[in-house]
Amino acid sequence: MDLEKPSQGTAPQRHGAHMAPKDYEPGDGCLAQVVRIPVRVVVLLVVVPVRMVWDVLVLCGRAVDRVLLRPLGRALAWVFEKVINPVARAVGWVATVIAKALFYWPWVALWRYVVVPVVTCGLVVPVVWVYRQLLTPLGHGIAWLVEHLLLAPARWIGRTLLTPLGHGLAAVLTWLGKALFYWPWVALWRYVVVPVVTYVLVVPVVWVYRQLLTPLGHGIAWLLHALGRGFVWLVRTLLVVPVVWLYRYVLAPVGREIAAALAVAWRIAGYISRAVGRGLKWLAWNLVGRPARWFHRSVCTPVGHFVRDAVWRPVAEAAVQAGRATRAALASARETVRRARRDAWRALIGTPREPQPVVGTAGQARNLGGRQQTQTVPGAAAEPEISLHKQG
Repeated sequence: MDLEKPSQGTAPQRHGAHMAPKDYEPGDGCLAQVVRIPVRVVVLLVVVPVRMVWDVLVLCGRAVDRVLLRPLGRALAWVFEKVINPVARAVGWVATVIAKALFYWPWVALWRYVVVPVVTCGLVVPVVWVYRQLLTPLGHGIAWLVEHLLLAPARWIGRTLLTPLGHGLAAVLTWLGKALFYWPWVALWRYVVVPVVTYVLVVPVVWVYRQLLTPLGHGIAWLLHALGRGFVWLVRTLLVVPVVWLYRYVLAPVGREIAAALAVAWRIAGYISRAVGRGLKWLAWNLVGRPARWFHRSVCTPVGHFVRDAVWRPVAEAAVQAGRATRAALASARETVRRARRDAWRALIGTPREPQPVVGTAGQARNLGGRQQTQTVPGAAAEPEISLHKQG
C-alpha cells in the first residue's frame, strides 16, 4: 500500500478499492508531510494487536452465540411456551375459581337474594307508598293554600302600591346621590386638577425629556457602540484569528492525518488478522481436520456400511416380520374370542329375530332419531345403517 499522498493531477495508486487511502484536501503544509509517515507507523504498531484481539473476540462471540446462546434461548422459549405458560394458566384459572368461590359468589348471592329483596320489600315499597299516597296529596294541598291565601294578596299589594312607591323613592335617592357625591367631584377633576397638573407637571417634564434627555441618550448610545466595536475588533484580532489559524493550519491537518492513519492501520490490521486466521485455519485443517476426514472416510464409513448391511438391516427385517406375525396372531385371537362370546350368548339367549323394516322406509337409511326404531338383542351384531333392500 502506498503510504505517501499522491501528487495533484494524478490518481492515487490502488491495489484495490477497499485499500485506497483517503484523498486529502489540496494545500496541506509541511506539517502534514512531516507528521504523516511517523503517525501511520506508530498507529499501525498500536492498532494491529488491538485489531487481532478484536477479531478473536468477535469470533468467540459468534461461536458462543451459535453454540450456547441460541440453543439456550430456544430451550428457554420452549420451556416457557410448553411448560411454564400452561402451568401458569392452569394455576391462574384454579386461583380465579377459588377466589370467586370464596370471595365473590357468596357476596353476590347474599346481595342478590337476601339484601335486595329485604330492602326492597321492607323499606323501599312502604316509603314509596307513603310518598305517593300521603305526602304527595298533602304537599299539593299545602301548596294550594299558600298560593291562594298568602301569595296572591301579597302579589296584588306589591304590584299596586309598593312598586310605584319604590320607583319614585329610587329616583329621588339617585338625584340626591349625584348632586352630593358625583357632580362636585367631576367638576373639581375636570376644571381644577387636570389644568393644574397639565401646566405645572406634564409640560416641564416633556420639555426636559425632548431637549435634554434625548440628546444625552443618543450620545451615550453612540459612545457605547464605538466602545463595543473596538472591543470586538480587539477580541477578533488577539483571540479569534490566532485560534482559527491554529485550528486551520495545525490541528485540522494533524487530526486528518491521525484519522487517516487510524483508518489505514485498521484496514491493514484487518488483512494481517485475516492472514493469521487463515494460517491458523490451514494448520488446524492439516493437523486435525484432514486426518479426521481420512479416518472417517477410510475407517468409519466402511465399518458403518458393514454394520448396516450385515447386522442392522437383517435385525430390522426380522423385527418387522416378528411384529407382523404378532399382529396377525393377536387379530386371530381377538376374532376367536369374539366368535366364542357370540356363540355362548346365542346358546344362552337364543337366536335373535330378524329386524322388521319400518313401514314406508324400506330401502332407506334408518333414522336413529325417529319415533320407530328396530329393537335388537343386546350383544348381537347391529344392522348396517344403509339398507341393502331395493325399493319396490
